Formats: sequence, structure tokens, C-alpha cells
Amino acid sequence: MEQKGFKLVPALGKEVIIFLVVFFAIFIGIGSVMGGVNMINTLMNSAYRLIMDVCFYIMAIAVLAGAFSSLLSEFGIIALIDRFLSKLMKPLYDLPGAASLGVITCYLSDNPAILSMAKDKNFLSYFKRYQLPALTNIGTSFGMGLIITTTMMGLKLDGAIKAALIGNLGAIVGSIVSVRLMLHFTKQYYGTDDNVSNYAEIENRKMRFVREGSVGSRVINSLIEGGKNGVEMGMEIIPGVVIICSFVLLLTNGPGPEGYTGAANEGVAFLPWLGKKIAFIIKPLFGFTNPEAISVPITALGSAGAAMGLVPSLVERGLATANDIAVFTAICMCWSGYLSTHIAMMDGLNARELTGKAILSHTIGGFAAGISANLFFRLFSLF
Repeated sequence: MEQKGFKLVPALGKEVIIFLVVFFAIFIGIGSVMGGVNMINTLMNSAYRLIMDVCFYIMAIAVLAGAFSSLLSEFGIIALIDRFLSKLMKPLYDLPGAASLGVITCYLSDNPAILSMAKDKNFLSYFKRYQLPALTNIGTSFGMGLIITTTMMGLKLDGAIKAALIGNLGAIVGSIVSVRLMLHFTKQYYGTDDNVSNYAEIENRKMRFVREGSVGSRVINSLIEGGKNGVEMGMEIIPGVVIICSFVLLLTNGPGPEGYTGAANEGVAFLPWLGKKIAFIIKPLFGFTNPEAISVPITALGSAGAAMGLVPSLVERGLATANDIAVFTAICMCWSGYLSTHIAMMDGLNARELTGKAILSHTIGGFAAGISANLFFRLFSLF
């Protein structure tokens, strides 16, 4: 008997040989640069650092976001937001107005914050089944938005504030492209008729669930239950963040100050090297003035925080202009380390089978964000 989500295949086949060749080619290649022992130690130390510094941080955000969104849901604020913003969100994103609360939550915190909202039955009642996986794309498009924007504004560069604001416009364009592409795939997979919620009473959006008891007890219970949902989401994303981000960091970062020591976050800098090789494509699209600037969007694939850490050095060395800052802001916001979180977020939304589509859509959305920010900056510079 076959298990759900699995299928029977021959015990031995071509994929066994192909896997072994690819597996050993990748890790022997990396090990030949770092040293085999250093590579293993770096992976373990990076994984530990990710759990302690990143996963628990994300879990804390998810707990607070879950409690906050549960409180808003309990007292009808989500219903109010949906009523006012549905006319804006529907034509732009083909999503209900309630999704805008997820945008705000992620903008103020980080990508996975939107997942804690997806546990709330009132929030889910506004979504069709095909719309739910797109929460990954729209949430990621605005992840760490406030931190990224304020960081870029604080750079010692003329026009940094204007550039950061223009970058936000670029991120909005990228988010629309990403979500619309994702919905194209989800409509094909799920159709457009099924609702997420099984509660007929609230699908017409005229009724909503509330907890029994006094106002005080409803406040406490909604906060605690929302926070509990955040803990569950935080636990669920740990495998994806640790596994994917460890490997992305291995490909993104270079050696430490003392060379390869097996410390956390060391790597072979393959992605920045690849970025320089395709600079002839990326540079005209994003308007970069120096090829070194390519390291920022490449690093943003795995970590927006790490990408932002590169920018002050580029500015100090005169390798980044205000135009570049606008593009950096748009890409860091829109991508915001999506290779590190997308798999875990799709798993948290029970849509693991569409992870590849989500990554493809968001890759294109990130390019759209950077290109549009470049064009917007050039346009506003005319006035």
C-alpha cells in the first residue's frame, strides 16, 4: 500500500547514480577549497548559529505577531481592514483585503510573521484555497521592510532617503509580479472554487467567530492562543531555515579574516563569483555603476541582513550611488532571503508541492523589483 505523498519506484535506477555524482561533485568541490574538516565544522557551526540567532528570533517574532493578529481577529479589526482594502488588494494582487494585514506585519518584522496569521480561522475565511500559498510570496516581498528602509536612509550618501523610498515602490511592483505569477500556478493546481475555511457561516464575511466569556478573558485567551500558534510555526520552519540557509551561506560567504577555520558562516563565495560572471546581464538591468554592487542582490537571496551589511562598505568606498541604493532597497525587501525561508513557509502553509513554483515566481518578482526601482529612480531624477 502506498503512503500519502509517496509513490513506489524501482529500488535501483538512474537517479541513484546521478544523485551520487552530483552530491560528491558539489561537496568534494567545496571541500577542496575549504578543506573537508573545515567544511563539516562550518556546516555544523552555521546550523547551530542559525538555530540560536535566527530561528529563535523568528519564533519570537511569530509569537508576538500571532498574538497581535489573534487579538485583531477576535475584535473584528481584520474584518474591518478587509472591508476597506479589498477594493485595492483584489485588483492589484487578486487577494482579499485581509492580506494587507500580513503585509504590514511582515514589513514591521520578517517573512515568516505572516504564517502565524494563517492559523486563525477568521483570517482564513477570507481566502480561497488557491490564494493561500501566495501569502508566502506577498509576505516575503515586504519582509524586514522597515529595518531595510531605515538602514538605507541612514547611509551617509546624498539622496539616500529618496532612494530608499523609491526602493519601496520597486518592492511593491516586485510583489505584484511575484503574487500574480504564483496565483497563475495555484489556480491550475487547486482551481478557483474551493475555500480554505469549512465554516459556511463566515464564508460570506457577514459573521465571524469570537471566544466565549468576558472581554478580559477574550483578550487573554486570544493573546495566548495566538502566541501558541506562533510557537508552532516557529518550530515548523526550523528544518527549512537551518538546512537551506546553511547551504546558501556556504555558497555566499567567503573565508574568515584568518582563512578557513571551520567557524560559522564561512563559505566559498560561489554566488558572488557567479554574479560577476553574469554582470553583463544584471548591470544594465539594475543600473549598477560598479560590478561589486552585484554582491548585494546575490547575498539577498540567502539573507537580507547579510546583504545590508555589505552596503555601508560599498558606499564608503564610493562603489554605490543613490541609484544603487534604490535598487538595493527594492531587492533586499522583495527577496529578503527567500531561498532561506520559502521552503519552510510553504511547508507551514501545507503547500510543499508548490514550493518550486513559489521560488520561481519570487525570483522573477525580485528582478522586477530591481528593474522597476532603477527605472523609477531615473524617472524621478528628471524632475
